[in-house]
This record gives sequence, structure tokens and C-alpha cells, in this order.
Amino acid sequence: MKRIIQFFKDSIAELKKVVWPTRDEVASNTRVVLVSIALFAIALGVVDFVLANLVDLIF
Repeated sequence: MKRIIQFFKDSIAELKKVVWPTRDEVASNTRVVLVSIALFAIALGVVDFVLANLVDLIF
């Protein structure tokens, strides 16, 4: 039982050392991720469209 209690005490101590991001940092990083995903999806869509048309021309 002592080991379990010590585990939770150590876990709480470690969590107090963590530097948590601010709300603005989280919002900014979220925007970067969403824009990156949108651009990547558009790029893949264009590549898919071009390759599909090339396959149609060949066959």
C-alpha cells in the first residue's frame, strides 16, 4: 500500500513541474495544425485529380 501512495505522491510532484501551455499558445498551435491539414488535403486532392485524368488518358 505504501508503494501505491508513494506513486501518487511522485506523480503529483512531477505534474507540478510541467510547464503547461497558455490558452493563446494552444489556440495558435491549433490554427497552425488546421491550416496545415487543409493545405495538405488540397494538395492531395490536386495530385489525385491529375493522376486520375492521366490514367483516363492512358487507358
